[in-house]
Amino acid sequence: MQRIALLDQRLANQIAAGEVIERPASVVKELLENSIDAGSSRISVEVDVGGTKLIRIKDDGHGIHCDDLNLALARHATSKISELGDLAAIDSLGFRGEALASIASVSQLKLTSTTEGKEGWAAQVRGAEMAAVLSPTPHVKGTTVEVRDLFFNVPARRKFLRTERTEFLKVDEVVRKMSLSQTRVDFFLSHNGKQVRHYAGGEESQRVASILGQAFLENSITFSDERNGMILRGWIGLPTYSRSQADQQFFFVNDRIIKDRLVTHAIKQAYADVLYHGRSPVYCLFFSVNPVLVDVNVHPTKHEVRFRENRDVHDFIFRSIHRALADVRPDSQRRIEERDPFAKDVSGRVNDHPLTDEPNQSPMPFGFGSSWTGSRAKPSVLSKLFARDHYQSLPTILEDEGSPPLGFAVAQLHGIYILAENTNGLVLVDMHAAHERITYEYLKSASDEEGIKMQPLLVPLAMNVSEAEAELVLTRSVELNSLGIELTKAGEESIIVRAVPTMLANSDIEALVRDVLSDFMEHGLTYRIEQQRDEMLSKMACHGSVRANRKLTLTEMNVLLRDMEETERGGQCNHGRPTWCELSLADLDSMFLRGR
Repeated sequence: MQRIALLDQRLANQIAAGEVIERPASVVKELLENSIDAGSSRISVEVDVGGTKLIRIKDDGHGIHCDDLNLALARHATSKISELGDLAAIDSLGFRGEALASIASVSQLKLTSTTEGKEGWAAQVRGAEMAAVLSPTPHVKGTTVEVRDLFFNVPARRKFLRTERTEFLKVDEVVRKMSLSQTRVDFFLSHNGKQVRHYAGGEESQRVASILGQAFLENSITFSDERNGMILRGWIGLPTYSRSQADQQFFFVNDRIIKDRLVTHAIKQAYADVLYHGRSPVYCLFFSVNPVLVDVNVHPTKHEVRFRENRDVHDFIFRSIHRALADVRPDSQRRIEERDPFAKDVSGRVNDHPLTDEPNQSPMPFGFGSSWTGSRAKPSVLSKLFARDHYQSLPTILEDEGSPPLGFAVAQLHGIYILAENTNGLVLVDMHAAHERITYEYLKSASDEEGIKMQPLLVPLAMNVSEAEAELVLTRSVELNSLGIELTKAGEESIIVRAVPTMLANSDIEALVRDVLSDFMEHGLTYRIEQQRDEMLSKMACHGSVRANRKLTLTEMNVLLRDMEETERGGQCNHGRPTWCELSLADLDSMFLRGR
């Protein structure tokens, strides 16, 4: 039997490199983190042949003392932490002291650095040797790292690399992500001697626009929320600006880009009521929390984190985004566009006169006037109106001068769409989808006020579960009862379901309980009951809403428009379809080639 022995230092470094250094983009990420930790304001990234031939990163940070160059290339050598307590409150991007040693073990590396008022020195090491050679080298304040012939001594790893273009795109993605969180830093990216990117330091919104595009800013809302020392801010895309792929989702924890299942689940839940099936939301969010409350040392690549209070974090992220989306109404969107310097230009024309209930009225002239200040109908008004077998005439509520965000109804098209005229131009409203959302929100509000009622089962249901789930029934009994579920532990791996929410009594009880327990195990909380309740209310709202080919009077159409302006998430129906769209005068002029 072979005896236990210490691994050779070079072999140990290559094993470590296998965990951290997967491709050229991994090298760029580690080196950029070091440059940012050094307080750099200008960082240049040069790569040749997708990064396999050369990676050169130059910064203007505080540099490395010449006496520390050897240590910088050694494993477990760092200036960012010094004792065990520091590991529990990491406020830097790098901290392990392994990156340079791992990179040097699979490449030919040259490290050149100069501190303030000192002469420059270079340390050169070749992976097969792992012995640094020091030499004086002229260099401005800062650090330059050259990585040549990546994986030259690990041919198996080199074979797994993709094409030059693919590897460069991965490098480009790393620079983009890092640039989003470090807006004060100038970033330069070159490939094969040609500059490809330049992200100038400046305003955060400018950096976001340059990376994610102007359309992202025009179709997103900014928000900021704070609770119990946690801060969440940034941009979330409107539901109508969703994508088929999750390729524009950026979430930073203390300026560190992460991909975390808890975060992803919270954001997905926040969009559940407004996003069309199969679509992915877009967002760029920055989450700040005390470093003591987050563990970044859970994954070799530092892409994942673990929160000490994961339930509170999940609930905070969900409710912040859910509330921000709920506040998006036609009038709030208008205010967002006016406030955002990057938003598209909006016409300043408004209607001088509100639309009356006369079917043969003359067209409204355009002029300049004030914004809408008229009275609004309560959401319950229309819900009661359309719940009747046939419509009854209502006195008009549109007596004030001005133009509301969705304007005033002009006509009904094919019994499906409402045509309205507003300040900007023409508004088209899907009558059924709009009323469906209004009714749905009204039913949810009524259900929330009533609370969750519990219905005891005539015959209690016995279930076999895991030992951990059975123990969860005891520790989370109060929370389960608040959700309308009464469970008792019957054995080490068995529970008894004694009561369920009244509204869900006819659903698959066993599947519901298992899903709830799974959510508690994974996230520390659950929205499963609300989801299933909302699904039932959504069906009720769909069946109870006004149908196609139902003729509406102008008054009824205007009531619908006013209710839409007051209803949360009124831009989408319960299934995520848009309820209205707008054609500005500029759009119409373009269609008819006016002014050309």
